Amino acid sequence: MKDHDNLIGGQWVSFGNYQDNINPSDTRDVIGRYSYGDAAAVDQAVTAAKAAQSGWAASTPQQRHDLLDKVGASLASRSREIGELLSREEGKTLAEGIGETMRAAQVFKFFAGEALRQTGELQPSVRPDIDVEITREPVGIVGLVTPWNFPIAIPAWKIAPALAYGNCVIHKPADLTPGCAHVIAELLHEHGCPPGVFSLVMGRGSVVGEAIVTHPEISAISFTGSVGTGHHIAEVCGRMRKKVQLEMGGKNPMVVLDDADLDVAVAACLNGTFFSTGQRCTASSRLIVQAGIHDAFVARLSEQMQALKVGPALDPPTQIGPVVDEKQLKSNLSYVELARQEGATVIGGALLNQDAPGFYQAPALFIGTTNDMRINREEIFGPCGSVIKVADFEEALAIANDTEFGLSAGICTSSLKYAREFRRRAQAGMVMVNLPTAGVDYHVPFGGRKGSSFGPREQGRYAAEFYTTVKTAYVFAG
Repeated sequence: MKDHDNLIGGQWVSFGNYQDNINPSDTRDVIGRYSYGDAAAVDQAVTAAKAAQSGWAASTPQQRHDLLDKVGASLASRSREIGELLSREEGKTLAEGIGETMRAAQVFKFFAGEALRQTGELQPSVRPDIDVEITREPVGIVGLVTPWNFPIAIPAWKIAPALAYGNCVIHKPADLTPGCAHVIAELLHEHGCPPGVFSLVMGRGSVVGEAIVTHPEISAISFTGSVGTGHHIAEVCGRMRKKVQLEMGGKNPMVVLDDADLDVAVAACLNGTFFSTGQRCTASSRLIVQAGIHDAFVARLSEQMQALKVGPALDPPTQIGPVVDEKQLKSNLSYVELARQEGATVIGGALLNQDAPGFYQAPALFIGTTNDMRINREEIFGPCGSVIKVADFEEALAIANDTEFGLSAGICTSSLKYAREFRRRAQAGMVMVNLPTAGVDYHVPFGGRKGSSFGPREQGRYAAEFYTTVKTAYVFAG
């Protein structure tokens, strides 16, 4: 079993305190041991970043391009190996693990290109003989705190733009899934990232994450994770006047109208609700179905849901892998019981046993629910979906928007009119038509509204809004 250390100032540093990385498909399988840091480790990383920041900010676009491009190429060439590691530590199926690794590779390749495409503006002044130049500069040292459910894609889409725009980075990955983040750190180090430009500090969120968020020398925080932690980070960053970007929860609606293609609707809801074990902030957790198609939809979806193969992530037949850990499994099962208590009819959702000890749950469908039930107000973050019957489009839209969240929303319909109206009126950052609410492209903006997101969008060219600051320069030519 291999020990894995933190990367600080271009050196691999051990703080002892090694923690086992456990495979949720088989808890007997320890993937590796990872050294956990503390507040002092964050201080060391900040000191290294301060020493490196001016040099990295002054580096050429070509230097930044080459580093990111090499990391992207390595991720792509090793996608099966790294995808297998991802599936072992998080529980996604192998196909999903490989796919996520390839997405991380594409993200690094995209921002390698963006490093070469940074532009400014020249504008005429309203005053004579004065030139106005508008440029973007790095914000400085950026702290990145990432979740366990996309352990290589989310680190990639934060790290790559941060480096592309000339920032130094301190990254704390989720303590449940440090392996994939460690791979990115290894590749950056291997391909010549200057010492101090990127640091990996592993550890508990309450210790390392808090130290990053509260450190006075860190200029910006990008966080993806729970609502409660996000609110805390927002308060701290507000007091300390740090730039902040938050991606938190979702309770995403999928509307199915009477005129929907049943096959398309069922396929979209099956994927959006249950794949990746429902452990996606973009998952379709509320299925809002018009009365005319309701019974046929429920019958078809429940049949296909129950036919899904739940098993170890690396087994070829597996379609739904394990829940990430015991705590999350207990939370999921408590919501299944709550659904019964609130009067819903529950299909599936049982605790499952496999040949190997792991955290397995059958996907669950809650029938006969209303939008005021707790199961439809709170994010479950597991393979659970609720069906809400509605009379017409207007009722469906009202219920879709009746939530504190606003990340993703979808509609299945053959009507151009209703598709257009939903796209225009849905209170969400992303809208899908005849597609799962989960599943997004890497080159376009990602993010939501209301309680789901705060701050500038992630991904694509919109990432520059967070990772850069705008400078306006006036020059008198007289």
